[in-house]
Amino acid sequence: MKVYTKTGDEGKTSLLSRERVFKDSVRVHAYGTVDEANAAMGLAKSLTDKEWAVTIIHGIQAELIALNADLATDGSVTDSSKYRITPSHVARLESIIDKLEEQRIPERHFITPGATTASAALDLARTIVRRAERCIVRLRRTETVSQPVALYLNRLSDLLFVLARCVEQEALIAKVTQAVMRVLQKHGPNEGGTSDMLERAKRMIAAAEKKAVEIGVPMVIAVVDAGGNLVAQERMDNALLASVSIALNKAYTAVALKMSTDQAAVVAQPGQMLYGINTADNCRIVVFGGGFPLWEEGALVGGIGVSGGSVEEDMAVAQAGLAAF
Repeated sequence: MKVYTKTGDEGKTSLLSRERVFKDSVRVHAYGTVDEANAAMGLAKSLTDKEWAVTIIHGIQAELIALNADLATDGSVTDSSKYRITPSHVARLESIIDKLEEQRIPERHFITPGATTASAALDLARTIVRRAERCIVRLRRTETVSQPVALYLNRLSDLLFVLARCVEQEALIAKVTQAVMRVLQKHGPNEGGTSDMLERAKRMIAAAEKKAVEIGVPMVIAVVDAGGNLVAQERMDNALLASVSIALNKAYTAVALKMSTDQAAVVAQPGQMLYGINTADNCRIVVFGGGFPLWEEGALVGGIGVSGGSVEEDMAVAQAGLAAF
C-alpha cells in the first residue's frame, strides 16, 4: 500500500466512521494536536536514560493512540462501551501522579523549562496537551466527545509537569553525586601530608570541647580525612544521640563539597543551583551550619563537624576546633 493515497487532495479526510470532513475541522484539530503531543513525548523518551520514565511515557503513548481513535469517531456513538478510553485510564494517570509527587521535591517558584533536554521535551508535550484540551472544549460545544477523553488529557498535562520535574531532580542528584565521587577519588585519605591527622584531630576536638563547656552545650565533634573517612569523634556527656551521625555527616559534607555547611545551605535554597542536594549521596549531605573543610597549603586534608546545639552554637564550637588545626 502506498504512503500517499491522494484521497485528501481536496482538503478532506475520513473519520473512523468513514464520514468525510474537512481537515481544518475542530475534531481533526483535536486529534491532530494529540498526535503532536505524542510526538513530543517520543522526543522526551529518546532523551532520557531513566528506564522508569521511559516505561511511563511509552505506556501513555500507546493510550494516546486509542484516545485518538475515540476522537476520530463521530459524535453519533451513543454506547459508551464502544469507547476505548475509560475512567480506569484516568484513574491510572492519577495513581502515577500521586507516586511521582511522593518523590518530587516541591518548588516554590515558577518553572522555566530547559533544565535538561528530556524535561524540556516533556514540558513541550505538556503545553501541546493543554492545547489539545482546549480543542476538545471547543469541540464539545457542538459535538459529542467521551467524558473520559477530556479528563484523560487534563490529568495527562499534570502528569507531564510532575514527570518533567522528577527527571530534572534525578539529573541534578546524579550530577552532584558524580562531582562528589570525583573529589573523593582525587583526594586520598593521606594526601597533603596528613600522617599526623589523628593527633591534630585530638587537638581540634579538645579545643572544640573547651568551647562547648564554655557555652554550656554538650556537643558531638567529628573529624574526617580528605576522603571523608572518620579520624576521630567524641560525644560529650548528655549530647544528643542524633548528633553522632549529624556531626559526622557535617564533616563529610564539608569535604565532599569543599565548602562549609552553612555555605552549602545558601546554594541549596529553592531556586539556587544546588537545590535538593541534601537528597543526594544517600542523604549524607547536610545543609545547615556546623561543618568546615580543613585546608593546608591549598590542599583539602579533612573536615570537622559539630552538632548538639543551635546552628550558631555548632558553628562557634566548630570554629574553635578549626582554630586549633
